[in-house]
Amino acid sequence: MLLLSGLLALAVTARASVLTLQSPRVTTYDNTGAGIRTELLKLTEKPVPPMTVGPTDSLKLTFQVVEEDGLKGVQPLQTFLRFYDPETKEEGIQPLRVTPAGKSKFELNMAKPPLSIPPTTSSPLQVTLIVGSPSHSPLKIELFDMVLPESQPAPQHPDEASFHLLPEIVHTFRAPQKLPPRPVSALFAGVALAPWAVLLALWSQVFPGVPYLFSPTILPFIGSLGAFEVLLVWYWVDLKLGQVLLYGGILSVVTLFTGKTALAAMGARRVGTAKSK
Repeated sequence: MLLLSGLLALAVTARASVLTLQSPRVTTYDNTGAGIRTELLKLTEKPVPPMTVGPTDSLKLTFQVVEEDGLKGVQPLQTFLRFYDPETKEEGIQPLRVTPAGKSKFELNMAKPPLSIPPTTSSPLQVTLIVGSPSHSPLKIELFDMVLPESQPAPQHPDEASFHLLPEIVHTFRAPQKLPPRPVSALFAGVALAPWAVLLALWSQVFPGVPYLFSPTILPFIGSLGAFEVLLVWYWVDLKLGQVLLYGGILSVVTLFTGKTALAAMGARRVGTAKSK
């Protein structure tokens, strides 16, 4: 069944009528309506020279779509004029209305050209007729070439420059700071640290003696106080508040017992010293 349908489709296609044009004619007019040039178009070659349409002129194209064998008028399903500029590769498509008898016309008035006309240059536009019908073979005929006035450049938008390619951004960094010579830096560093040296020297003269500072009963208490200082520095560098409270709680218990032991030892030494006197 499918094979039979395919053969029937091939037979219908083979017997499809061929379309052609009857009496294709193109005429240009001036602004008064007087004819300038008329050409009876041939389907095998274009008229020479190309049809020229001035800024105030107009052009009219007429033709009839017929079957090649019986010259019967046909109304195709689709009929278009294609305007193509081979220099810029721009093109435009203009649909045409065809009567049931196959007659059609196209009028071009340069005072108000249709939107289907592409931007024009000094080179002529190629005008091609394209006809499509489901019951006929497609038809494509290059009718003629047409020279139109060159298109004016589009007005420049105020913000157009902002969309152009901008120059590459080049960063300019500030020159590195100049450092003074090392001997000068060392001299001023010594001047800045000199008051501390004087302070330590004077403090050594008035600092009370602590003879039992490194004894086994007092040294743990001093170490726990130093651990608190280390904990504060560590908190400033890395730790969070919860961690500081946890570690500080543990150190406080250790400091409590070591401090009590240190106070008891110092009290015992004072009592022994007083009795010996």
